[in-house]
This record gives sequence, structure tokens and C-alpha cells, in this order.
Amino acid sequence: MAKPITIHDIAREAGVSPSTVSRVLNGNVPVAEEKRAAVLAVITKRNYQPSAVAQGLARGRAGVVGVLTQSMSSPFYGEIFSGIEQGLGESPYHPMFANGNWRAEEELAALNLLSQRRVDGLIVLWGTLSDEQLRRVAAETPLVVMGRSVAGIERQCLHINDVRGGYDATRYLIDLGHRRIAHITGLLAQQDARDRYQGYLKALEDSGLPADPQLIVEGDFTEQSGLLAMQALLSRSSRFTAVFVANDQMAYGARLALYRQGIRVPEDISLVGFDDQLGTAYTTPPLTTIRQPVADMGRAAAQVLRQMLDGQPITPRTFEAKLVIRESAVMLRI
Repeated sequence: MAKPITIHDIAREAGVSPSTVSRVLNGNVPVAEEKRAAVLAVITKRNYQPSAVAQGLARGRAGVVGVLTQSMSSPFYGEIFSGIEQGLGESPYHPMFANGNWRAEEELAALNLLSQRRVDGLIVLWGTLSDEQLRRVAAETPLVVMGRSVAGIERQCLHINDVRGGYDATRYLIDLGHRRIAHITGLLAQQDARDRYQGYLKALEDSGLPADPQLIVEGDFTEQSGLLAMQALLSRSSRFTAVFVANDQMAYGARLALYRQGIRVPEDISLVGFDDQLGTAYTTPPLTTIRQPVADMGRAAAQVLRQMLDGQPITPRTFEAKLVIRESAVMLRI
């Protein structure tokens, strides 16, 4: 195997110092045109490809963006990862992922791991870290936060109007004639889950409908929690004709619990989710849901971070939730 060409080889053949070759490659210090031309001629002749890692270290950059996620296996986060990778495309940066599993101690451990890898910037996806913890991180490392708004660094936060999304989902069921509407929340320690819950309550209030605590069960955004939450609802004496579920994954579990009890969707109970994951159009029946443009948000998060790393002005982005009507919710038949 041929020995790799180094900048010392280039320098020797071009008749210049290695530091001159480095300055030509980095383009950050002026070099006499004669020397620059000699270096470029040798680089072309020898088909020299500089190490991206070495170049990054020379500039004080690792070429790595840390991404603190919550669930590597979730299809929801998979869409975000794809968006982040696209947003970092044709840039010198590559993502490094670490998992927090919705647990504060694991998120801190993952954050420390990424920091030890000397990442150039961080993207934090939802999670349980406090606003104060995130502000401390932002004071030391370029940071973009997705899924929540953090006071003091609002321009670096990307999220949709979850209150509006929860409101629209619940209001749609009300407009279909439903008056007893249950809600399976996400983790209420999370801002997005609390906001969707507030949207649910606001829609009931605006329609003159009481909120029944017996119709509200907390989940944790997983399919299993949706199944268990629906089982809990069915075991209670309070009856309902529709359910707004705070994300699609829990809606899948809720749908399974209804199926096991012989309860038809939407003939017996209407069901609305949140997120519009890729599989929702192919469930039985296809799921009515609130679309959250997570792939677009992932791309935007990467682009905002690149702007920060390049010293450019940040371009804030606002995203809107959108009701996607399919076949899992119908007009109530009295």
C-alpha cells in the first residue's frame, strides 16, 4: 500500500515550508502568489486530499455537531435525524447522536459525553433539562433547542404552537358532535405535552364543556403507555365517545387497546393523534392527526446552528401545526 502523502511531502516538492502549505490549504492567511501557485501545482499533480479532521483541528473545529435526542428507536426522531443530516449536508459538520431516554440524569450524562468529544455545537431535542441548565450550555457552546422555548435564548429555539395543535385536534372532535372527549397526555414534565393539554382544555372551555379529570390519563409518548392509558380510561365509569392522544405512537397503542375490547374506530370511538408520522396514513383506519413538520424543523435546526458557527445572523423560524383529516374520527351518531 502506498504511503499517504503529507503536507511535508507537498512542501518539499514545492520548495516551501509546511506552514506555507497549511496556510494555502486553510486560506486564512495571505500567501505570496508565486508560492501559492507552486503549492497548488503539486497538490494537483499528486491528487492530494487534505484530511478534514486535520483541517478542522487546525481551525479549532472538530467538524462535529452533537445531537442530544430522547429515543434513537423512535420513528418520530428518525424523521428529525434525517432533517438534521440534510441541513448539515455540503457543510464540514457531521452529527454525533447521544440518547437521553427522557431521564434527567441520562440527558446530563449524554450532554457530558458530547462535550468531551469537543463538539462544535449542540442540538437538543426536547428533554427534561431545565431552562437554567440549557442557558448555561448556551453560554459555552453554540446551541439550538427543538420542541420548546427557553427564556433568554428564544431565537435559538424551534418549536410549533402546541397549544394551537391541541386546540385544533379537540375542536375538530367537538365540531363532529362529540361532547365526552378523553385525552391521553404526553409526559406532563415536558413543555410540549403541557401545551397540548392546555389546548385541549381551552377547546373544551370555549365550547362550554367541562373538563372531567376521569377522562385524562398521562402517558409517556410510547405505544405501550398509550395502550395502558386507554385500558385505564375504559376501566373507569366515565364514558367517552372520542379521544385526543398527544402523539401518534400512543395513539397506536390506544387503538390496540380498543381493538382488544371489541371497540370499533371510528364507529364506536373516534381517535385523533399528533405528529403525522410516516405510518399514520397506513393504519387501520388511517389516523386523523395534527401534522408537525419535524423533518423541516430538523433541517432548520441544523441551518440555524450553521449560521451561529459561521458567525452569521440567526434566522428564526416559526412552524405551524396542521390538522390532517383521515378516517379515524367521524360525526357522532346520537
